[in-house]
Amino acid sequence: MSDLPEGYSITAGKPDDISALIAVDKAASALFGPTGLLSEDALQDHVPADVFEAEMPLGNVFVARNQHGWPIGFALIRPRGNGLYLDQVSVHPDHGQKGIGRALVIRVLSEAEIRKLPHVSLSTFRTIPWNGPFYGSMGFREIPPDKLDPYMREIEDAQRPFMDVTKRCFMRRKVRRALFRFGAPKPEPE
Repeated sequence: MSDLPEGYSITAGKPDDISALIAVDKAASALFGPTGLLSEDALQDHVPADVFEAEMPLGNVFVARNQHGWPIGFALIRPRGNGLYLDQVSVHPDHGQKGIGRALVIRVLSEAEIRKLPHVSLSTFRTIPWNGPFYGSMGFREIPPDKLDPYMREIEDAQRPFMDVTKRCFMRRKVRRALFRFGAPKPEPE
């Protein structure tokens, strides 16, 4: 993938990756410590192994790898509503600020296009630079609270005990399917 630094790649997740992905998720969560936005329990939380195990066979885990093939980041997606929901993007801080998170999000957008889904949605902190502003720079727009899908309200309810959900928002980016981007093929002249 051309958006990645040289030597890095993004592949489908494999069961052998799970322990490394949990370590990546924990390391990435530590970046939130100084913000005070997450409870201690939330700072220690990570995507559970059984979630990775269930989602990998469905093609819902993308893994960023370094030059040696080691997992250093991931994106976890799931179909929700009528689009894809980006459950989690984590990049190990040792590999941060290199465009790996951006490349993972681009891969997710591409997957929505492949699956012929109209958009990708996510939940994030509004003002932390590597959250809301980062996604905004990639074309995601905040969804007004009165336009949230029922599953988004469920996510918000689940987050409430661990964080101040008033500082969070849901965002969505539409994806363009090839038919609409390039138009229908034109007939050959006779």
